[in-house]
Amino acid sequence: MSDSPTSAAETERASHRLGLLFGIGAYALWGLFPVYFPLLQPAAPLEVLADRFFWSFVFLALIMTVTRSWSRMTEVLHNRRVMLMLVIATLLISVNWGVYIWAVYNGRVVEASLGYFINPLVVVLTGTLLLGERLRPMQWTAVGIAAVAVAVLTLGYGSVPWVALALASSWAGYGLVKKLAGVDPVASLTVETAYGTPFALAFLIWLSAQGQLVFGHSSTANTVLLMMTGVVTAIPLVLFGAATNRVPLSTIGVLQYLTPCLQFLLGIFVFGEQMPASRWVGFAVVWVALIVFTWDSLRNGQANRVARRAEEADGVHEGVTEPA
Repeated sequence: MSDSPTSAAETERASHRLGLLFGIGAYALWGLFPVYFPLLQPAAPLEVLADRFFWSFVFLALIMTVTRSWSRMTEVLHNRRVMLMLVIATLLISVNWGVYIWAVYNGRVVEASLGYFINPLVVVLTGTLLLGERLRPMQWTAVGIAAVAVAVLTLGYGSVPWVALALASSWAGYGLVKKLAGVDPVASLTVETAYGTPFALAFLIWLSAQGQLVFGHSSTANTVLLMMTGVVTAIPLVLFGAATNRVPLSTIGVLQYLTPCLQFLLGIFVFGEQMPASRWVGFAVVWVALIVFTWDSLRNGQANRVARRAEEADGVHEGVTEPA
């Protein structure tokens, strides 16, 4: 006996609510990263980066073992093209993680948040430049407004906001490579961290030989927190994967702004970073660009859904025959 339409609809709504919670959890945790990384001091940014690679690999390997998911690795390990693309992904995520940790350590949390505010615009621009995708007029408008914002912020900072641009471009490039690779996110990140782990261990051994290694030499709390970088890295990824399976991408597109909003607020109200008037103007222009971009994305998504429903309805009518 099949489920009734009512119970099926209730199940779908419950799945959507759960996916929404997973998505909020993922982006909220990413947004709270600036609170976590200062706790790792006196470990320097490069040591934190090395620990993050190693312990992420350990934790992800544990997840794959407990869930008996190593079979997911087959499509990765047996595909030379995918393996090469994940080497590129490893380099890009190394830049992204490294710059972000450095930014938090050096009081640049607000600028880091800017990188994730403009990231969606950099993503669509990357698709245009590298994949030949065509932007809609309103998307071009949003990208143009964002370019004006970067110019304003350059004047406000007295230099190009390189932290924001490095984070936005590395994350956009990382997302592009992962999209082209088209493999399971947990399996691919396991491979990426496996690629980085030998270099991370070599660096940690070198630090130890120089008498500069903090891990295991500062305090028990510090050692545990450094080990937990693997958990902190993997959990939002798992939540994000669960969310994308349950809610529309348009919802994910809106939720993604939760991360830079939290980072922005933390930078100002927790870390006390300065926001002169020129920076407020620059961020305001960025937010205008994002409003235009998000409005256009939601409108286009709604139009596509209506068109699909119309096509499905036409298909049903065409398939109906007169009774014999």
